[in-house]
Amino acid sequence: MEKPNFKTGFGYDVHKFSSDRKLILGGVEIPYSFGLEGHSDADVLLHAVCDSILGAAGFSDIGNQFPNTDPDFKDISSLVLLKKSYELIKHEGWKIGNIDCVVILEEPKIYKYSDDMKKNISEILETDCISIKATTSEGIGFVGRKEGCVAYCTSLIYK
Repeated sequence: MEKPNFKTGFGYDVHKFSSDRKLILGGVEIPYSFGLEGHSDADVLLHAVCDSILGAAGFSDIGNQFPNTDPDFKDISSLVLLKKSYELIKHEGWKIGNIDCVVILEEPKIYKYSDDMKKNISEILETDCISIKATTSEGIGFVGRKEGCVAYCTSLIYK
């Protein structure tokens, strides 16, 4: 019997707030006076998930896979980028063991949207082992000054 092959990945993303954008996290539009600035929809949570699974499987990061210089990715939903990232690793035989994420922002509070975020990610990654947590930076740094948002993600993939 062949032993399972396990790998872990780590993803990080950061975007600054912008007054002329919608706030999208985990593929969910969250009512707020600011959105996140970026070439795509700037979904920091999904970008961190993409980098985590791509890195675990040995692929280059989201910026290399879907460059911000490519007009095809302008304002694209990061749910599409997550699906494309998953297709890359799935083609190599990888499956998702679990995804564990942290979103750091002072406001808005996102807890009531986390189930919808998990559902979006679970449907694409074909697993229900998704954890999304949120915290603040206690008023410290650019996040504490409400200038932007950060997301971290770890993943376990296996064959």
